[in-house]
Amino acid sequence: MRVTVRQLKQMKRRGEKIPMVTAYDYTAARLVDAAGIPVILVGDSLGEWMLGYGSTLPVTMDDMVHHVKAVVRGAQSAHVVADMPFMSYQADDADALSNAGRLIKDGGAQSVKLEGGRPMVETIRRMADVGIPVMAHIGFTPQSENQLGKGRIQGKLPKAAASLIEDAVELEAAGAYSIVLELVPSQLAEMITERLSIPTIGIGAGVHCDGQVQVFHDMLGMIEDFVPKHARHYAELGEAIKLAMSRYMEDVRAQTFPADSESHQMKQDALDELSASLAE
Repeated sequence: MRVTVRQLKQMKRRGEKIPMVTAYDYTAARLVDAAGIPVILVGDSLGEWMLGYGSTLPVTMDDMVHHVKAVVRGAQSAHVVADMPFMSYQADDADALSNAGRLIKDGGAQSVKLEGGRPMVETIRRMADVGIPVMAHIGFTPQSENQLGKGRIQGKLPKAAASLIEDAVELEAAGAYSIVLELVPSQLAEMITERLSIPTIGIGAGVHCDGQVQVFHDMLGMIEDFVPKHARHYAELGEAIKLAMSRYMEDVRAQTFPADSESHQMKQDALDELSASLAE
């Protein structure tokens, strides 16, 4: 059985912290799920880490559905949240409902995530009314990087902080079951978390959120040229992978791979028969 929205809300009430990790493919999802992580986010950050784009903005609905399907096949227990890509929900409610429904129905996700504060209230209310669970996302919203700047802390000044608190309260009232707080001061994240009955999930928002989310590639040290302040390396797989590739290359060139034990052999009688037939 998969983790449900109801269970995530119960975790907040019990004071049990919620770890969430991104995954973008079947293999990663299997590993994350086997570790017991309760929530997997198929983030539109796959545009950067899987497809090589410079931002999340070029990611399409087809991209998201493709990767969500793979993650759902790999994860048996985790609740799978699918990001709604840029301009899949901002134009009008009809598009938003259709695209969110596609991520649930075709992709197999259990909920969707979209960015934005009060301008998204009616969209979230409409989705919730038709049974689509929505995780909201405020603070730094990557799809708005052309407006906000890339990776800028939000809510540092009193007016901006108060606006984010109001956003969070109204998003909960609209029916969001959880809210991601990205790149906001720890003290502000704590204030928001205390005011809500739904879980907050932080990324660069301090320890007081109800849960935390990290990017798979960041936490495993696979993107070596960029380490965000809020990311912690729990492994150095980038270096380990490069070392493994170098060792493989050396073994191939030295003809020590494959060894006899890694190769398939003909039985001697079959080999003798072949040799005789070739000699005729």
